[in-house]
Amino acid sequence: MPEEPSFFERVYEVVKQIPYGRVTSYGAIATYLGAARSARMVGWAMNASHKTPNIPAHRVVNKAGLLTGKHHFQGTSLMQQLLENEGVVIKEHKIQNLGTYFWDPYKEL
Repeated sequence: MPEEPSFFERVYEVVKQIPYGRVTSYGAIATYLGAARSARMVGWAMNASHKTPNIPAHRVVNKAGLLTGKHHFQGTSLMQQLLENEGVVIKEHKIQNLGTYFWDPYKEL
């Protein structure tokens, strides 16, 4: 019988599907995974994601669009630079017009 993927692995599978130039939130991922009150645990998964290749962790922000995970990237502006390279507009560490860029896995997957 195959082993069930861990919560972190399930988070990573969702994050890998976030389209280029779009973002989602910790809470949206948690809700999609059926663990609506586990946004913080999704954050822990994102913190640990740097050990796993090809996880676009820069596309996960808090519910207000703040780049709360920026301190976990090499250099405090790398997360912002990666998002801006994808066309996302950021001012003062916050995504502008979040609704324009927001990708909801619950609706999209």
